[in-house]
Amino acid sequence: MDSQAEFSKRKLWGGRFTGTTDPLMHKFNASINFTKTLYKVDVRQSIAYSKALAKAGILTDAEAKEMERGLKIVEQEWDEGQFDIKADDEDIFTANERRLSEIIGTGIGGKIHTGRSRNDQTATDARLWLIDQIKDIKTYLIDLISVMTNRAEKEVDALMPGYTHLQKAQPVRWSHWLLSHAHALLNDLERLCQLVPRISVLPLGAGAMAGNPYELDRAFLAKELGFQSVGQNSMHMVFDRDFVMEFLQWSSLLTNHFSRLAEDLIIYSSGEFGFVQLSDAYSTGSSIMPQKKNPDSLELLRGKSGRVFGQMAGLMMSMKGIPTTYNKDMQEDKEPMFNCASTVQDCIRIAEGVIATLDINPEKMRAALTEDMLATDLADYLVRKGVPFRTTHHISGRAVALAEQEKKSLSELTFEQYYSLSDKFEKDVHGVFDFESSVEKRNAIGGPSRKGIATQVEYLRTALSKV
Repeated sequence: MDSQAEFSKRKLWGGRFTGTTDPLMHKFNASINFTKTLYKVDVRQSIAYSKALAKAGILTDAEAKEMERGLKIVEQEWDEGQFDIKADDEDIFTANERRLSEIIGTGIGGKIHTGRSRNDQTATDARLWLIDQIKDIKTYLIDLISVMTNRAEKEVDALMPGYTHLQKAQPVRWSHWLLSHAHALLNDLERLCQLVPRISVLPLGAGAMAGNPYELDRAFLAKELGFQSVGQNSMHMVFDRDFVMEFLQWSSLLTNHFSRLAEDLIIYSSGEFGFVQLSDAYSTGSSIMPQKKNPDSLELLRGKSGRVFGQMAGLMMSMKGIPTTYNKDMQEDKEPMFNCASTVQDCIRIAEGVIATLDINPEKMRAALTEDMLATDLADYLVRKGVPFRTTHHISGRAVALAEQEKKSLSELTFEQYYSLSDKFEKDVHGVFDFESSVEKRNAIGGPSRKGIATQVEYLRTALSKV
């Protein structure tokens, strides 16, 4: 019979091998330094598995309870930073099983791996861990969108230029700009919720790849662990990492949206614009120029998108050519998943802090509005007089050219000058040149009018209440 000391030195796969592993190969192969992140879900999974083994008659109820006791001690040691990682602990699965047997003895502890492979174990733990992370990410996203929505409702009076091609286009409300990014994030939130059913599929019971021979009740396991469904093909379950790649793809899109939000705010906070000012809490100074206030929080948000995308692309390249079923290449899924989930959560919380604490400068926003931005309104004026839009567009363009030629604003052109361009102009034409009126006319659903902002706010709040 193996002694406890001999058992603790064995690798889970070591019976086939008589030689020792090259120390560099052991280090190259080991994943304990990052898979230890899974310690809590691995304990959850092992406790559930011990109950399923008892249900299948492999363990007695007493043995299952003893396993649960031992596993909770293992978890407590990790929680308190007291878990002693040994040199032969390749990964969290090896480490936890080794420590369990040290606590309750190999006679019972050695049974925990019956019918279970690290292949279905790691796939199960990864899914459990990611589901937990998504719960936090959802909460943070809801908080961020709520902050944006509340600001938009309160600051509806502020008018600013809207841009296309980074050129002044038409007047809008600051609230409309802010809500444009809130809607993008709402789409991200909805996509994240749609991922969950594809992640919440139980692999445990798939074994190494050919299933479990002990009449294991996998429906019981799914319920015990909170999975929405049970994987229907054992080979697919141990091989599938689509859920990780899909999460990384989702994260790439989210951080892309943050990058665009950050870019806008970096521009708007510059001295040339001065539309917003970041809180000191989310800015830094220059090591040489004392007058500088740098938007480092926003630049980091913009920069993180590249790293997240790189992690997604890297894993997809690792997965693209490997054969069915489990291969060690798939160990490359954990680090990007862990890092990406952490990065995304930090990005959301930093973005919320930035948005919640920045100050806006409505006077500078309004001062940036120029009457040439109302050229479309001038064309719309003639449309309401029955002139086809293509014709009014041309006439409005001629008015802009005339104003430039005479070095005047559009409102400074006389009625007679407008009448010379079209006899459809009447003496009320100068009423066009009102920025508030221009914005308020755009009151169809999705527009920047006060009514439009109120509708968007209600829409976003209703959507968040349903998530």
